[in-house]
Amino acid sequence: MNGLLPTDIIELAQKVVDAHRELGTKIVVAESCTGGLVSAALTEIPGSSQVLDRAFISYSNDAKMEMLDVPSDLIETFGAVSVAVAWSMAQGAIANSSADLAVAITGIAGPDGGTDKKPVGTVVFARARKRDAEDTEPHAELKKFECTTRPEVRHRAAICALELLLPRR
Repeated sequence: MNGLLPTDIIELAQKVVDAHRELGTKIVVAESCTGGLVSAALTEIPGSSQVLDRAFISYSNDAKMEMLDVPSDLIETFGAVSVAVAWSMAQGAIANSSADLAVAITGIAGPDGGTDKKPVGTVVFARARKRDAEDTEPHAELKKFECTTRPEVRHRAAICALELLLPRR
């Protein structure tokens, strides 16, 4: 552990910061169920201010709508934990930042809040690039982590989000 964050998360955050610093690109994160864990990991890295433009912690549905321009009808129709909402969060993060790449995370960390269709451990990730702003195909993925605790779900989700922030070569 480095401070309060697990070593694997810090090591991956270092790779993200180094890669984007080398490319001269900026990133933005829009977090819900991780509650700032991804942005905390990134800001543990010296020099991350050259890479991380900003982070949105949009935990509530109202925050998703106000900060990231997620339409209320998407949340009402598909639920906050859905590909549609994650994609809209990523698009909103790009639109409301100076970043080249956005990653959004929304999910159910538990121990409550799960359903048969969306059990605890269901997390949706979306990745959007500035140049894809007009792209209508969502770049999103729903994962169902087989974790038993809230910290485990958040940890696994943070790792996945950081992996998505690594540049595609």
